[in-house]
Amino acid sequence: MPHFSTLTWRIIAFNAIALVVLTAGVILVQSSGRGLVEERLTGVQEQAAIVAGTLAEYATDPETHTLKVTEAEPLLRQLITPTRLRARLYLPSGHLVADTRLLLARNSVQIEDLPALDRWTQVKEWGRRIYDGIMGVRPFARLAPYSESGDDGRIYQEVDDALRGATASAQRVDDQNKLVLSVAVPVQRFRAIYGVLFVSTEGGDIDDILRQERFTLIEVFLVAFAVMLLSSLYLAGTIAEPVRRLAAAADRVRREGLAGRDAIPALPERSDEIGDLADSLKEMTATLYDRIGATERFAADVAHELKNPLTSLASAMEMLVRAPDDAARQKLMALVRADVKRIDRLITDISDASRLDAELSRESHSVIELSHLLKTIVEIYDVTEISKDQAVTLVDELPPGTRVRGNDERLGQVFRNLIDNAISFSPANGVITVKAQRQHGVARVTVEDRGPGIPPENLESIFQRFYTERPAMHFGNNSGLGLSIARQITENASGRIWAENIDGGGARFVVEFPVLP
Repeated sequence: MPHFSTLTWRIIAFNAIALVVLTAGVILVQSSGRGLVEERLTGVQEQAAIVAGTLAEYATDPETHTLKVTEAEPLLRQLITPTRLRARLYLPSGHLVADTRLLLARNSVQIEDLPALDRWTQVKEWGRRIYDGIMGVRPFARLAPYSESGDDGRIYQEVDDALRGATASAQRVDDQNKLVLSVAVPVQRFRAIYGVLFVSTEGGDIDDILRQERFTLIEVFLVAFAVMLLSSLYLAGTIAEPVRRLAAAADRVRREGLAGRDAIPALPERSDEIGDLADSLKEMTATLYDRIGATERFAADVAHELKNPLTSLASAMEMLVRAPDDAARQKLMALVRADVKRIDRLITDISDASRLDAELSRESHSVIELSHLLKTIVEIYDVTEISKDQAVTLVDELPPGTRVRGNDERLGQVFRNLIDNAISFSPANGVITVKAQRQHGVARVTVEDRGPGIPPENLESIFQRFYTERPAMHFGNNSGLGLSIARQITENASGRIWAENIDGGGARFVVEFPVLP
């Protein structure tokens, strides 16, 4: 037997419960409503009424108020022959004068089952009775026993009722536990009763019809159950099996680490929620591994960047011991202080960069008036002492009320990093220009300097972490994280940033943000 998942069993179980409830409801409605027995009894009453009316019309003597038995027998035989019924004719005294069991050849031979002799046959008989009770073939309530009356029909209550002018019916079971339906109709004309027509079914004919009806219902149930089982297995195969494959792939990713990077299967043939789940898991896994790889590279870069000033610091300390004079010692101490300052700057920038991802994911964005933000930042530089007597100017060409979405502190960090970078490369008495414009639905801010510019092959690589390929005069003054942080914040705010060179010398950094309507 194949191993089915819990979800598969649940799908099969719930579908089976629905099918069983539906089938049981059909059986209950057929058993409790107007079923085959009631319909059969109604039919017998109608046939008996027709036969009794015919006998009253053609086999009675109105003058003597007697029943013409010699004329009634052939008429009764002719009327009952097309049916599967047994008819008996009684006089007003209750005496039997005609019985189709003696008039028709099909009723002359009676076949009855012998009682069960061995234990197994008895068990089967009891099982059959229980089945008949459950399926509504035979109710568990006991019915009155049926017995032959002989020549006196008054032992039947319905015959007595018919002699008083009322049509009556009854349900009984014979000694073989077979259902017998009987109807007694008065043979009367002009309110005069000439006799009673007693019509009954042969034992077992209703039972056979009921069993066949229930058996057909069971056959339909089995076919429906097979269809339900196949559809459930198909449904489970299209839902449970892919989910189980994805779960197993996720387990392989957890166990194998980087070796399981491609373990999540792609389901291109699925255009439903399962396919979306597989794509999401695959993308999530790829993003997770990219993040892990970035973390590992970041750790390696941190170790490399810290190693350089530490190596320089160690060399300076060794040479400090062997310094020949105070001038040399002062020079080495200046180098030590510069290395310590560089290490402190590196640790601060590394700490900021390591927290940036988590903080950006938690921070909420708000509406920011870009002109006000830029004006505030430039004013800070105006009141702050900047080395080399450099100046920061703002050229604001944005329409009034231009707004973007983001975090004002983070966007301020972007522009401060760009201005700090421009200051570090600008010559003495240089000017750093911050210009803001609106172009085609975006707000563009540029930061320009008049420094040496950027090698064309490095216009993109300068945004990588720990990029430190700088002219000798600027080496050691930056951690190489400022531009990387600026790009990360900008992209988080749905913007973009790039660098380009200015004709005639200098570099320009361009930042664009979508403008809110």
